[in-house]
Amino acid sequence: MQLQEIINAYEKDLAVVESFLEQGRESYVDLIPEISRHIIMSGGKRIRPLLIMISADLFGYHGENRYPLAAAIEFIHTASLLHDDVIDHASMRRGKAAANQLWGNAASVLVGDYLYAMAFKFLTASNNQAVQELVSVATATMVEGETLQLIKSGDVNITEEDYLSIVEKKTAILMATACALGPVLAGEPSSSVDMMTDFGMKLGITFQLTDDTLDYVGVEEDFGKTIGMDVREGKMTLPLIWSLQNSPSSRADRIRRIVAAKSADDGDVEEVAGFIRDTGGIEYALEKAGSFVAEAKELIADIPPSFPRDAMVVLSDHVLSRTI
Repeated sequence: MQLQEIINAYEKDLAVVESFLEQGRESYVDLIPEISRHIIMSGGKRIRPLLIMISADLFGYHGENRYPLAAAIEFIHTASLLHDDVIDHASMRRGKAAANQLWGNAASVLVGDYLYAMAFKFLTASNNQAVQELVSVATATMVEGETLQLIKSGDVNITEEDYLSIVEKKTAILMATACALGPVLAGEPSSSVDMMTDFGMKLGITFQLTDDTLDYVGVEEDFGKTIGMDVREGKMTLPLIWSLQNSPSSRADRIRRIVAAKSADDGDVEEVAGFIRDTGGIEYALEKAGSFVAEAKELIADIPPSFPRDAMVVLSDHVLSRTI
């Protein structure tokens, strides 16, 4: 099974989700749909809505509630991107100028707030308390993760455990929620919800691990955002954390000073990237990502073979093998 086969299978479902996304970004204030359209229609892969469709299919739920909920999850994700780009002073997002560069920080924050509000409007319409609690907790957890990352910015002593805790909260939790919504909507027991939550959490960690690796070795035109931003912002991600802990102190001390200063220029970024490549940080992070994918696939191994079960496996491998 190929990724495109999965996308084709859920094409009609995703088209319905798109109609909810279009509906949700409407406003008489022209700037709101303008900025929303810029980021929502800029090439996002809709992986979270797709996970909801597959998870619902896996547990036999084909009701209408999955569509606005998928739109709500995508709005929450998109709102977080708008806010993140303001916090990170980002210049690119998905291969285009970031919204904060075109319309300013204030407009980006306010439109992000609007998308959060619309997400919860869709969520309320579900009339499902379990769903509402699940998504509400996830959204609050994402803010905690971003805040923790902000606090740890420039902290060159951060551990792998600290890093994974941040990743779970700021990125993986929303994918975990998307995967858990299928069994929740289907009224499955908590064991199934827990299984799919764990599956999505490991998938989300893998996604962030590969994303953080691409920040050092990706091609900007392919990656869709500015390369080296983590170093410039003082963000300690796993490739760098591992390299600093497993290299000669003299060179590592120089890299720590660059990262802690949070003012790296292009030369500094290349120096840090070279250090990580030389000391095996890229290989370690990708190996770690591979172990999380293996654990995710093991969680669903006992589910009887079916198209949605196999689709989850293929999607897991795709997240791991994004272009390096």
